[in-house]
Amino acid sequence: MPYLPPGLTARWLLILAATAWLQACQPAGQAPATAPGADKPAAAASGAVQPSLASYHDASGEDALTGGVRLIPITTPKGTFKVWTKRVGHNPRIKVLLLHGGPGATHEYFEAFDSYFPGEGIEYYYYDQLGSAYSDQPKDGSLWELDRFVDEVEQVRQALKLDKDNFYLLGHSWGGMLAIEYALKYQQHLKGLVISNMMASIPEYVRYAETTLMPAMDPQALKEILKLEARKDYDNPRYMELLIPHYYVHHILRMPPDQWPDPVKRGFDKTNREVYVPMQGPSEMSSSGKLAKWDRMADLGKIAVPTLTIGGQYDTMDPKHMEKMASLMPKGRYLHCAQGSHMSMYDDQKTWFQGLIRFIKDVDQGAK
Repeated sequence: MPYLPPGLTARWLLILAATAWLQACQPAGQAPATAPGADKPAAAASGAVQPSLASYHDASGEDALTGGVRLIPITTPKGTFKVWTKRVGHNPRIKVLLLHGGPGATHEYFEAFDSYFPGEGIEYYYYDQLGSAYSDQPKDGSLWELDRFVDEVEQVRQALKLDKDNFYLLGHSWGGMLAIEYALKYQQHLKGLVISNMMASIPEYVRYAETTLMPAMDPQALKEILKLEARKDYDNPRYMELLIPHYYVHHILRMPPDQWPDPVKRGFDKTNREVYVPMQGPSEMSSSGKLAKWDRMADLGKIAVPTLTIGGQYDTMDPKHMEKMASLMPKGRYLHCAQGSHMSMYDDQKTWFQGLIRFIKDVDQGAK
């Protein structure tokens, strides 16, 4: 999940829209897709029985006063903190917990789910991980460890009373890595797993960027970007001036910057750098943080629950790698977004959501 300095979208995107968009998006085969704003919610993907409108919007639960919001206490080696969750809808058979990217981003860029899941009767949970947005943001860097985040997700599951008869875990980007680790430790609690726009190997992710994505960039722009990175000059305004038109609009979100949806802008703006940098590193085109050596390709065969991997043709993550991931899991399935990038739920939205909903409904009906 990319990091943008706070306030960048307000300061730079409108400026870049008029200049960088025209300059950077002309090469053949790289023209970003236009915003799919006219896409309508997918029709029901199967004949599964959906909850009635009244039961889906039942307001008799303990979280009715808060609109589904719950602050869940999380026990850590450094004390107890609270993380923010919000339930939407009721469905005793299908409950999807959403793991955002980053690390350190927010649930907000998932808000497009509101356009699709309610119409399908799917219960789902927004969730800000510790250190993100509405959740507590402790300053202790020792908390930003993959294993501790896995334990946090399990505590959230228990508090929300999700189980193997209804619990789908969906992770995007860093959230996909977290979902893989959770499944390897706690898959007995899962009904289904979704790994979206995330490779199972950070070294392979870096290799893909170096051998495929970077060589396709404008040579002069790449040279200047790498020079700034070598100097660790990531706060230099010139860094993002180059990165957005030459990398982000091709591989992160293939829309003109001034058309980036508001949930995406808010999610990017609020990314907690104190979490992101130690774990991912400051560069979106590489990884130098705590996760730099993470690789679970050899362990994917241990994930026995039905699993969907999702890749985008223009993603920062190699779509062929994500397709291979599905083939390594006994009940794996791959969804390809031919127009999508890292944020395929926006730039190939119809494909992404229809494929996701179809998978959820198939699993609910007993399909692998």
